[in-house]
Amino acid sequence: MGTIDDRLDALGIELPPPLAPPPGVVLPFAMVRVVGDRAIVSGHGPQALDGSIGGALGRVPDEVSVEQAYESARLTGLSILGDLQRTLGDLDRITAWGRVFGMVWSAPDFHAQPSVINGFSDLILDVFGHEVGAHARSAVGLASLPFRIPVEIECEVALRR
Repeated sequence: MGTIDDRLDALGIELPPPLAPPPGVVLPFAMVRVVGDRAIVSGHGPQALDGSIGGALGRVPDEVSVEQAYESARLTGLSILGDLQRTLGDLDRITAWGRVFGMVWSAPDFHAQPSVINGFSDLILDVFGHEVGAHARSAVGLASLPFRIPVEIECEVALRR
């Protein structure tokens, strides 16, 4: 068991299984694609521990509070970590978090997207520490997201071979 697994255990964090998409939905792409010394992570949403889409659903802040959306960003991070672990075999292969692109389903006048995506960033920094977990990031608002999820996040990490 690696350092990151130990850290997840110490934090009481359980990673979800692969996403169980809604009935009739086909996802014809890899959730994580390893290219050389990089892992490119497809857009993920919040996920429950049973593999289903998790957390509050709806537009921020009309249907989902900023606090609920922050938690959705954290759940999205757990989904990403689960897929990275399954693909890489060991989260200790991650040497740096590079780019993070956070999307928030936002009301037209909502402008606190960075506060929402902090749910993801705080998780990654807690698990990996500042040296590996620090990342470049964007947080933007969109008119809608798939399946009514409030948050979608994609990212890229550097790997040890």
